Formats: sequence, structure tokens, C-alpha cells
Amino acid sequence: MNPDAQTLWKAPRWALAVLLAVLGMLGPFSIDTYLPAFSGIARSIGATPAEMQQTLSAYLFGFAFMNLFHGALSDSFGRRPVVLWGLAVFTIASLGCALSQTIGQLVLFRALQGLSTGAGIVVSRAVIRDMFPPAEAQRVMSQVTIYFGVAPAIAPIVGGFLFVHLGWHSVFWFLVGVGVVLFVANWKLLPETLHVDQRQSFHVRHLMRGYWDLCSDPRFLLLALASGVPFNGMFLYVLAAPAFLGDHLALAPTQFFWFFMLTIGGIMSGAWASGRMAGKVAPKRQIRDGFLIMLITSVINVTANALFTPHAAWALWPLAVFAFGWALMVPVVTLLVLDLHPERRGMASSLQAVIGSTANGLVAGVVAPLVMHSTLALALTSIGMLGIGLVAWLWLHRRWPEIGRMVAA
Repeated sequence: MNPDAQTLWKAPRWALAVLLAVLGMLGPFSIDTYLPAFSGIARSIGATPAEMQQTLSAYLFGFAFMNLFHGALSDSFGRRPVVLWGLAVFTIASLGCALSQTIGQLVLFRALQGLSTGAGIVVSRAVIRDMFPPAEAQRVMSQVTIYFGVAPAIAPIVGGFLFVHLGWHSVFWFLVGVGVVLFVANWKLLPETLHVDQRQSFHVRHLMRGYWDLCSDPRFLLLALASGVPFNGMFLYVLAAPAFLGDHLALAPTQFFWFFMLTIGGIMSGAWASGRMAGKVAPKRQIRDGFLIMLITSVINVTANALFTPHAAWALWPLAVFAFGWALMVPVVTLLVLDLHPERRGMASSLQAVIGSTANGLVAGVVAPLVMHSTLALALTSIGMLGIGLVAWLWLHRRWPEIGRMVAA
């Protein structure tokens, strides 16, 4: 924690949470606004469904790759410069997407978007831990998740409206505007939260030692798997939204918002509950409850899809409850990750994001196209993603039972 934290931000805590959440919203806005325009983009530039899916994969793999460096850069040069450069590159990449005329150009600029958007998500986690002690940090992390949840709830509504009335190019022009506004806001408001005495050397040998310390720590790897992979249990449905919502549930593009509202409502409710538990409930118990909710919901989802024809009246609710369980436990797991190596919080946040986003990229580019043809296949894959995270947590719990046992002060 920065020893000067009290003087860096004198506005209310929720205001900082809003600013950091706005940084984190770049990710969902970059994905969810253009999903309703998938078919229109494909027709306009003559792309196949598989080629369109690669625009998602390129974004996610770019996100995963650059996340290796966002946190390390912020540990060395400060949080603020990394955020501002990331926003500038995102704005330029969005401009490139808006002007794209071929699928190759769109894939290229989507990859550039992915390379830049991770800066806000990764660095904002480190900023929270720079500014607050553990229990307070959990409450702020939960507030960030709540505010962050507004973005993907409204993004498909905005994207669907823009696509229907102004064409698919307008979706990316909108993202250009978002990038400009966020750059100006963070230029004026975001303080530098990394104390000068806590900065790390940017020498290659020192960086490699830091990466090795984290990657060779099984506690870090298991916690990152426990938080990052189960997310794909619901993210799979986001990636498959055109098929799941349009083909299987027969919803129009302008009706996609029901899915996103329910799912994001689950995330926001779970994050709110996590914040209420901060300093009162042991992290280990909170994580257990989150996994239990996700497991029960996943079993119900598989059973319902095996026995009944999918219908929007019931097929969306299990995903909302799953999202609640994930959001209940993920703020706690994230703080446990950051506190394993306090001197490398930026790098830890980076590598945690890399593990999660690499899984996201594999699901987007390989798994989703294989299973989106069937709601039962989607449900089985979702519970499989949850299973990977659950096994990682149970392994950690058995090997290092002291982690997460004490209530954060």
C-alpha cells in the first residue's frame, strides 16, 4: 500500500471506484457493442462466420499477450503512464476498425484493440491495492465490479441501435468516442498511486526473475486458474451469443440485451454481496460459497438442456445465477493473488489476466465454434470450465489450507 495514499485521493471512495470501473469497461465495450452487428459485418465485407469469429480471437489473444507487460510496465514506470498510453492506442485501433473495408483489416485492428484494452483492467487492480488495506480493497474491488457491470449491460443495446439505424461502422466510431472521453478523464483525474520507493527495475534480468518467481509459485497458478477459467462458463455464452440468442432462442438483435442484463445483473449482485462480506466472512468461505452456487446452477443448466427444448423464458436464468456465484468469489481470489507477492502486484495482475484471457481466446477461437450449434453442448462445456477452476481451488485448499483462512482487516 502506498504510504501517501490518504493524500492522493481526497474524493469519496466510490468516485475512485467509478473511475477505475470506467477503465475496466473498455474490455466489454470492445466485445459486446459489435456482437449484434456480427451478421451485418459479415455480409458487408464478405466474411464467413468462421472469419468473423477470428475477429474475437484476434482481440482476445492480443489482450492476453500484452497483459504480460502492462503490469510489469506499471511496476517500473508507474500506473498512470501505462493507462494513458493504453487509451491512446485503443482510440487509434477503434478508428482503424471503423475504416476497415476487408476482414483482414478488421482482424488486424481488433488485435490492436486487444493489445491496448488490458492496460485499464490490469492496472486498475494494482491501483486499488496501492490505495487501500485488504478489507477496504475488497469493498472497492466489489464496487468496481458493480459499476463495471453497467458497461456490458448497455453495450449490446447501444451496439444494436447503432447497427440498425446507422450501420456497423458506427459501432466502432462510437468506440473512438469512448476512447477519447476516457483518455481526457484519466488525464485529468487519475493520480499516480505507485510510490517512488516501490518501483521495480525494468532491466530484463530483473523482469525475468519476477516472472519466474510468479510462474514457479503453484499457489499463484492455482489461484489464477480458480478465478480466470470459471469465467468462461458464462463468457462462452457471450461469445456464442449470435448463435445462442439468435438461432436457438430466436431473439432479434435488438432483444440481445435481455441476456446481457440478466447476466450482468448477476455479476453486480454477486459483487455487492462480496463487498458486504468484506471484513466479516473469511475469504475461504466466500470462495467456497461462490463455487457451490456455480456448481449447482451448472448441473441444473445441463439437466434442463438435456430434457427440454431451449426457450428464452428459462434458458437465460441459470447464466445469471452462475454470474452471481462467480462475482461473489472473484474479488477475494484477485486480492489473494495480488498479496502473494506484494512487491510485484502489477506483474501479478498481468499474469492473472494472461491466464484468464488466454483461456478466453482458446474458447473464442476453438471451443465456441465447435459447441455453439447445440445448447446442450454449450451447457456441458460451461460446467467443464467451472470444473477446471474448482479442481484448482480444491487442490490449493488441500495443499495450503492457511490461504484465505483469516478475515481480512
